[in-house]
This record gives sequence, C-alpha cells and structure tokens, in this order.
Amino acid sequence: MKNIKIEIENLLHENAPDFKIAKLLKEDIKTYFGTLEESFATSGGKDFLFNHTRKIDTFLKLVYKIAIRSMFGDYTPMKNTLPITLVALGSYGREQLCVYSDIDLMIVYKETSGYNSKEMIEKILYILWDAGIKLGHRVHEVDELFEISKTDITIKSSMIESRFIEGSRFLWTEVQNELSRIRHHEQEAYIAAKITEMRELHQKFPMTMEPNLKEGVGGFRNANLVYWIGNILYNVERIKDLPQEIISEKEYKEFRIALEFLFRVRSALHLSTGKKEDRLRLELIPQIATYLAYEDKPEAHMKFAKKVTASLKVIKLYSTIWIDALTDIESPLMVKPDHQDNSFESFLKQLCSVANRPFEVHPTFLQALIHSQKSDILSDEFYNIIRKILSQPHSYSVLQTLLDTQLLGYAIPPLKQIVNLPQFDGYHQYAVGIHSLKAVHYLENINDVTLQAIYSTLKPEEQLLIKTLVLLHDSGKGRKEEHSIVGARLFSSFAEKLNLSSEHIKLGKNIILHHNDMSNTAQREDLHTEQTILKFAAKFPTKLELNLIYLLTYADMNAVGVGVYNEFNRKLLYTLYSQASVAISHGEKLYETSKRLKKERTLQKNALFLTLPRTLKKKILTIPSDLLFIKYTPDKIIEIAQKAKTLENYNYTISNEKFLTIEVIRQDNLDVSYLLHKLARLNIVHMDICKLFSGIKYFKIVFNETVDESELMLIEEVIINALTQTHQLKLTHPNIKKEDIFIDCNHSEEHAIMKLQCADQKGLLSYIINVFDKIGIDICSAKIHTKMNKYLFNKIEQAHSAYFENLIFIANEVCRERQSEVFEEFTELEPI
Repeated sequence: MKNIKIEIENLLHENAPDFKIAKLLKEDIKTYFGTLEESFATSGGKDFLFNHTRKIDTFLKLVYKIAIRSMFGDYTPMKNTLPITLVALGSYGREQLCVYSDIDLMIVYKETSGYNSKEMIEKILYILWDAGIKLGHRVHEVDELFEISKTDITIKSSMIESRFIEGSRFLWTEVQNELSRIRHHEQEAYIAAKITEMRELHQKFPMTMEPNLKEGVGGFRNANLVYWIGNILYNVERIKDLPQEIISEKEYKEFRIALEFLFRVRSALHLSTGKKEDRLRLELIPQIATYLAYEDKPEAHMKFAKKVTASLKVIKLYSTIWIDALTDIESPLMVKPDHQDNSFESFLKQLCSVANRPFEVHPTFLQALIHSQKSDILSDEFYNIIRKILSQPHSYSVLQTLLDTQLLGYAIPPLKQIVNLPQFDGYHQYAVGIHSLKAVHYLENINDVTLQAIYSTLKPEEQLLIKTLVLLHDSGKGRKEEHSIVGARLFSSFAEKLNLSSEHIKLGKNIILHHNDMSNTAQREDLHTEQTILKFAAKFPTKLELNLIYLLTYADMNAVGVGVYNEFNRKLLYTLYSQASVAISHGEKLYETSKRLKKERTLQKNALFLTLPRTLKKKILTIPSDLLFIKYTPDKIIEIAQKAKTLENYNYTISNEKFLTIEVIRQDNLDVSYLLHKLARLNIVHMDICKLFSGIKYFKIVFNETVDESELMLIEEVIINALTQTHQLKLTHPNIKKEDIFIDCNHSEEHAIMKLQCADQKGLLSYIINVFDKIGIDICSAKIHTKMNKYLFNKIEQAHSAYFENLIFIANEVCRERQSEVFEEFTELEPI
C-alpha cells in the first residue's frame, strides 16, 4: 500500500487522468484479493472479516483523497470543511464484510454554495467503478436521511449500522444526530416488521442440507436482528454490550463460537466459488471443508456439515431467546414455564399437558429447558412421560422444542447420533433429525382422505406404535452397518422402555427393516405383475402391517422435501396398497413368496452372485417360478441363470450316475408330453418345471433308476426330437377320479393351482402335459414327485396365458368353465 501511494502521488503531480490512476488501483486490488486465501488460513472468522473491512476502508480513503486532490490540486481544503462524508452500511458497517459481498457505501453531503459537492461525489464514484470495486451505494443530503429511512425497513436497518469511513467529521456529527432520530422513530413498528420479515425469510429458506447462511434459519440475519433491536433500544454497537440480564456470558460464549464458525464457512464459500455465495451447496462441501482444515474424507465432510447444522441451531436458539427478552412480544398460544419445579421431567409433563392442541412454546420455556435439572440416568417414570407425549395428537411441537434446545438426543436416546447428521444422498433435503421430526408432523397432519381414514381406525396402542416408528425409522443412520438393521435394534430397545407389547415390538422391527420397500416398489417396480405385489405383501402379510408401512411411507416421503410426495407417486402408493391388500388374502401363495424372499436374501449375499452383472442379478431376482428359489441352492440357481443368459436355443445335460437325470433349458419348444411318453417305461421320482426369464424354461426330470450306457444315445435322440418338433400323440386316457383333482382358480391374481393325487400308472404325466398343451395353459412352475405308489402333481401354476390374464378382469364363472374342461379331460366323469 505504501508503494502504490507513492505511485499515485507521482501521477497526481503529473496531472495524470483519473482512469490511469484507477487502473493502478485496480491492479493493486486484484493483487490483494489474490492474497486472501493465504490470510484466511491464518486468521479467525471475525478477524478475517475485520481485516478485510479495514483493507477496503483503506482503498476508499485513498480514492477519496485522489478525488479531492484531482478537484483542488495544491489548494485542497481540510477534510472537515468539505461537506462530504463516506459512510459504511450493512455488513460493511458492522465490520463483517465478506470477500465478495457488495460494499455498501453511503455518501452523505450538505449542499453549500462554496463547493460543487455533487461533482466531487461523481468523481469519487467513477474512480471506484473504474478501479473495479463492487459497490452498492446511495447518495443523500444529510437532511434527507430521516425521511429516506421511513420508506423501507431495510434502508432503516442499513442506516442504523452506519460507520464513519472518511470525510468531514463535522458532517458526520450531523449524520449521527439524524441516525439517533431514525433509531427512536416508531421503534415498536420497526421491531414488529423486522420479526415478520425474519419469519418470512425462514419460510423461504428453511434449515435444509443446503442452508442459506445469510437469510436462512439460524443464519446471520438472526444474529443481525438481535443487533438491530439492541441498537435502537440500547444504542449498543455490539451484541455483547447488551445488559447482562438479557444476555448471560455463558450464552453469549456459545453463541459467539457458533457465529465465528459460520463466519469462516461463509468466507470459505466466497473464496472457493470466487463470487458472492450464501447457499452451502452439497457439491461445495468437500472444498469448503478443506478450507477449514478438515481432511478430504467423507467422514470429515459429514463432521463439517454436522457442525454447520449445529451452529445454525445455536444461533436460532439464542437469537429467539434474546429477541424475546428485548421485545417481550406475547402470543395467546405460547406456553410459558411453570417454575414450581425446575426439573427437566416437570417441564416435559407441562408440555405433554398442552400437546392435545396446537401450541407454541414461549422463548422463556426454551431457556428454562436449557437450564433445567437433568438426571444422568433416565428412569422408568421418565419413559412413561415420553410415552404419554408420543400418544398426544400434537407431540411434534414437543419434539421440535427439544430439538431447538439441543435436548432431543437426551430425551430420545436412539436419536442422539442423528440429530444433526447430514444426508449426502441427493434425495433428502434435511439433516436426519429434522427429517425425522418433519415425518412426525406429517403423520399428525395427514391431508390424504384414505390415509386419514386408515389412521383413525388404529387403536391407541397402534397409533403410539406408528408414531414411534415414524420418529425412529432413520435412527440407525450414520453407522457402518445397514441403517435399517441398526434402526430395528434401537427401536426394539426403546419400545421396551415405552412398554410396548412384544407383538408390536416384533411387528415394528419388521416395519423398520423394510421401511423403504413401499416407496421403492411403488416407484421402481412394475405394479402390474403379480410377482411384484406378492413379494411386497409377503413382507407385510397382515392388514395392520400393511396399514403401518403405508402411513410410514406417506410421512417419510413428505418429510424428504418440498414436492417429493406428489399426485403421481400418491397414486402409485395407493395402487400398491390396494393390490397388496388383496394379495394378503392368498395365504398359500403368500407363504411360498415369503419362503422365496428368505432364499433371495441368502442369494444376494452369495459371493458368486455379487460378481454377476447387474442386469443378470435383476433377471434372476425377477424369475417368476418360486419353486426354483424354494428348492435349489444359490449356486445351482446361479448356474441355471448363467446358462439361460447365454442360451441360443436349448441346452441339455444327461446324468446317469446314481439316478438317470435329465436337465433341459430351452428358449422355445420342448414337447414334454412326447419326451415323457417315449420314456414311459422308466419310473419318475420327480420332475420340476421352472419359468426363468426371456421366455426360457428349466426342466429337471429324475428317474428312480439308471439305464444302460448303450441307451443314453437313444435318450439323447428323444430329447433332441422333443426340443425340435411338436408331435401329435394318441395317448391312453389314465384312470383319474374326480376326488383326485383339486383346482383353485383363485390361488392368486394371476395364477391358478392344480393338485393331483392318484394311482401311479404309465403315461400319466405325458397325458397331463398333453392336456395343458391342448388347452393352451402355460406352466409357470411345476413340482411333481412320486410318493407311496402315487403321483403327486403339485402346484402347477398357470400364468401369463390369455385366459388367466383375463381372469383378473372377468368373473369367476369363466374360471369355472375352464375348470370343468380340465375335469372333463382328466376324468371319465360328466362335466361339473
């Protein structure tokens, strides 16, 4: 700065044009801004802003000197006699100017006939603009200030932060007199307007994962409001200077630490983006954290974001308490503390007593909770109070109060680790603790008629259960283990302390283990396939469980962020709920699906399965045949699927070690009736038919004997003929009685089931398969084995044929007509 002053002095002596001097200033300013990152690393939050403010002061003073020297030359009058004063406003006035924030400058003058003040002001401004200084300015005559301040509360706020920079101190004295008038004018109206303004800003900028550090909840506007109100009421220049009965030293220390941290975050935000930026966007967090000396690791980024949220909450808490102490604005809905007992439990009881209606807590209640007496160990009586709170229709307000006072983790221990935990998933808009409480809010304020009706049918114990589930559904986040598994354990332990029944605890653990399944299924799966519905319903097999997961999903999605729950996914969720409600009535089919899901979970942990391409994994898990999963090992399922994936037309193997075993995977044709007919002399132990994917089926036929090696070539020829041709067979009608056949066309929405138990006889299976082929029934899955000299033809599920797809939409009479046709083909009896 010393060198540039000498250079400017030389230019002034040479009568150099203003733009040449401004160019020199611009280069110096650019050099200065290039040093800011280095100076930021060695200074604190407020110190950095203070030093930057003072540096800008130096530039402005120099520009003022240049302008005056340019105007007067060697006859420059004394500064006090020139009726011009440079005044800093806003954050610049508070000496909290951030790197790329606008420099709010007010130039005050007094019109006198002896000086051309306006021309001098223009010269000052032009030099500043040419020097590249980002300026927000206003120019007023001193006598205008009072009237100007009445036009807008933002202007008034800016003016009461005024700070002298350069110029006439005589004029500054007049400015201060006007500022005093401004401070005392309609104080109550101003305070009320500023509080309203802050509430509107909080609505616009809530405390999300990408907070607005300036105007959002807990941002600098909160702290500024305390300063503005304190300034007009007590004429103090710092919050710290307010009376001790309003701000205690301990409270101010915690507040100041949080504010200091946020100052540093905002400065780093400006430095990293190279512009004025107040929103801490997720993609900027790694870089900002690095500026603040955090390690470049995900866990360090989480720690940083967690501290940001915690600091914002501290600013919000104490500014709320102090603003009330300064203004004492009352509201009939506000609950004040009953100071008869200073224990934390007594305050909780008081909150519980009013939670049967909407309410707000008075800031003095927040302060009372902070300073209340707390036990190290939570008693059974304490948990009984929590149970009563959660049973109230407006428990959200109690929980929010605990969150605001940083006591939620103390009162609800399972939430301790997730209170300020960030979520970097690009989906959730709020930290976990805020999200969890918002979910409770949406549960208590359901605006969907169907869901409201479902909630109203729940018994009180069930309503307590769903409230607890909604509150704790994400409590397991932030650990290495899957958060739903951890959350289920935390819920179980907490629910026991609340004295929930063992049945409800078991049910609740299952809900939390699968709490994302409804939204994932509704939005990612095909809801028009029965397998999708059955898999979902198998996890929530009772009406109560289905109702609870529906309510939880509604609350959870609403709490994610604005617009996440909308009309589109509302319809999807309702469709899934409605179809699952029907599916849970199909007991046997649901039981099979439940067994399949257990095998799927085992399969998904299989080392070989984990190495498969994602597309093949998905194909395997969507195989229609439950039999494949129920009967076969994970390795065998993977082997079959890998062969099917690379299949061109067909693949078969013949094993003749202990028993003759034929395995076939085919794309198009396999004349099973012909194959069985040609091998009718051999006794079958069992046969499996499993529908895979892409129209491919897997067949496995096991006989109770081996054959001579010379016969294997003939068997292979039969298999190839069965795979390459369809044969017209004249088969002998087997002896089947009416009572041997059981057909249920209502086995599920898409599948019918037929069971056959009859005497073992040659050609029986060949005849049965031939009947299915003739009628046009597609076998999705079949399990056939012999027992006690009888055939048990069990669970031949008819799926995806034109008829059975129509069954969903056409009355059951059609099913009965086809049922009669099957009976007629299989028996000698008259049609029924």
